[in-house]
Amino acid sequence: YKGTVYPWHCDEMGHMNVMWYVGKFDEGTRHFFHALGLTPMFLRANDRGMAAVEQVIEYKRELLAGDIVAIYSVLHEMKDKVIRFAHEMRKADTDEVAALTTLTAVHLDKAARRACSFPESVRKKGAALLASS
Repeated sequence: YKGTVYPWHCDEMGHMNVMWYVGKFDEGTRHFFHALGLTPMFLRANDRGMAAVEQVIEYKRELLAGDIVAIYSVLHEMKDKVIRFAHEMRKADTDEVAALTTLTAVHLDKAARRACSFPESVRKKGAALLASS
């Protein structure tokens, strides 16, 4: 994922506010899920969803209005119904790490309102990502 820090993302200190770090990580998550096959089309067509159950964030450096950021994602673990992955947010012009996050999420059957197994196609893409890292 690539994005920009806009002035309205900044707090009274002039730095990107923590809520926007979370938002940019969420945008990175959407791209990461898409690469796994968890596309909006798939989720809607199958009445499925994803829900974060844990997120840990480390802030490494402050970002300012006008900064360009890139988020790189890595899969750490994929179980039957649970996925654990991480994002690294970098300031694009200096390649400095601005923030790191690790997330745990579950695949949901929205009708039953409970966790369900990932489809085989998603598990295969996850296995390929794990093998390549």
